Amino acid sequence: MYIERTDSTNTLMKAMLARGEWHEGERLLRAGFQTAGRGQTGNGWESEEGKNLLCSVLLNSQHSAVSEARPAFYLNVLVSVAVHRILNSQLSILNSQLAIKWPNDIYYGDRKIAGILIENAIIGSELKYAVAGIGLNVNQTVFVSNAPNPVSLKMIDGEERDIETLSRLLMTEIETTEQQSPEEVWRYYKAHLYRHEGFWRFIEREVSIAPTMNYSPSLEERDGERFDKSPFLARIADILPDGEIVLQDQQGKERKYHFKQVRYVL
Repeated sequence: MYIERTDSTNTLMKAMLARGEWHEGERLLRAGFQTAGRGQTGNGWESEEGKNLLCSVLLNSQHSAVSEARPAFYLNVLVSVAVHRILNSQLSILNSQLAIKWPNDIYYGDRKIAGILIENAIIGSELKYAVAGIGLNVNQTVFVSNAPNPVSLKMIDGEERDIETLSRLLMTEIETTEQQSPEEVWRYYKAHLYRHEGFWRFIEREVSIAPTMNYSPSLEERDGERFDKSPFLARIADILPDGEIVLQDQQGKERKYHFKQVRYVL
């Protein structure tokens, strides 16, 4: 389904699902422009009208079922793997710089090319539906928001792409990934993580959700902003099924963090 303009494809799809207006068998909602595109934790998503792929996908509950062995975070893994794969195919020999930045952004080098927002409706252990909002920078070459590091396919290789064709390819890749075993999808995800080799600088962050036992930030005030004054070197030791990242510092100590409790120093 295509709509020229909406506030957010995720918001519209969820509303249609709630009202029973979503067409059975339909899985993709694409917009030419979003007036209130959303990223993780309420962040906005900049997109020039008609230049990028802005869509929501209704995930297949049969292959994305939430269970003890397959927590809700697996949906982030599944979609980020599919998006990474389609970008690999688009960029051909340039794809060595593509990576999945935990939990589910896609980076080219140190620049963000795609973002994903998963929204679930879960009753008990049953997944009623899951919607994956995907923003992929395709033909836009000038970004005017305060987003620190955007990049697009056209900025990388200079090629103009047809958005509708790209959306069909993406939907096919998602369906293919849904059919694969969770073990295979997880292996791909971990093998293509951003900065998955070597030690890198990280910073702990103050967040409103309950922290893990290893979360002990050292914060101070400056100009009304809170920040961590002690970056630390660590390597990615693992990503747990619930989405926690396990970092190991140079002394061999492991630290576990939920999303937003730690960030990379870019």
